[in-house]
Amino acid sequence: MRIYVVVASVLMLFNCNNVRKETVASGKIGGLKSIDSEKASSIELEVYNFSEFEKFLTKRDDTIYVINFWATWCAPCVKELPHFEKLNNEYGNKNVKVILVSLDFPHLYESKLKPFIVSHKIKSKVVALDDPNMNSWIPKVDSKWSGSIPATVIYKNNTKKFFEQSFTYDTLENELKPFLN
Repeated sequence: MRIYVVVASVLMLFNCNNVRKETVASGKIGGLKSIDSEKASSIELEVYNFSEFEKFLTKRDDTIYVINFWATWCAPCVKELPHFEKLNNEYGNKNVKVILVSLDFPHLYESKLKPFIVSHKIKSKVVALDDPNMNSWIPKVDSKWSGSIPATVIYKNNTKKFFEQSFTYDTLENELKPFLN
């Protein structure tokens, strides 16, 4: 019986060493992660309270604004972000501006939000909204908004639509198209 315990212990020891080597080789420890950390720390994140942020909801300049409220901890938000990125890529030259408004907690900007922006290669404008008085600013975004995310505002000048839902690319593009006319 003792021989089985010794053999099992030796096998576990060698197996653990192999896992560690694979982890290091894949870049999860060391090299790649430190490069991402350096990129993340170089991001200059614009952080606003609501009164400062409100200007993004009231521009009157013939640009179509697509403003998405999201957070890194919100699975449906993360799932739909590639659709906003694609919209930004495909319609950015047609006077469409995508703004991704992070509602992440301020103490997570450095450890979660910035690394997320880097690892997901987000090119759209990302700002953080740091205003704990949600009950006062949520109805200013839209009176029908319950406060849940994801939520999106699409507007051009005085025409505005609000969505408290997740999007596929097709549904997002379909909601944008009437603003392009």
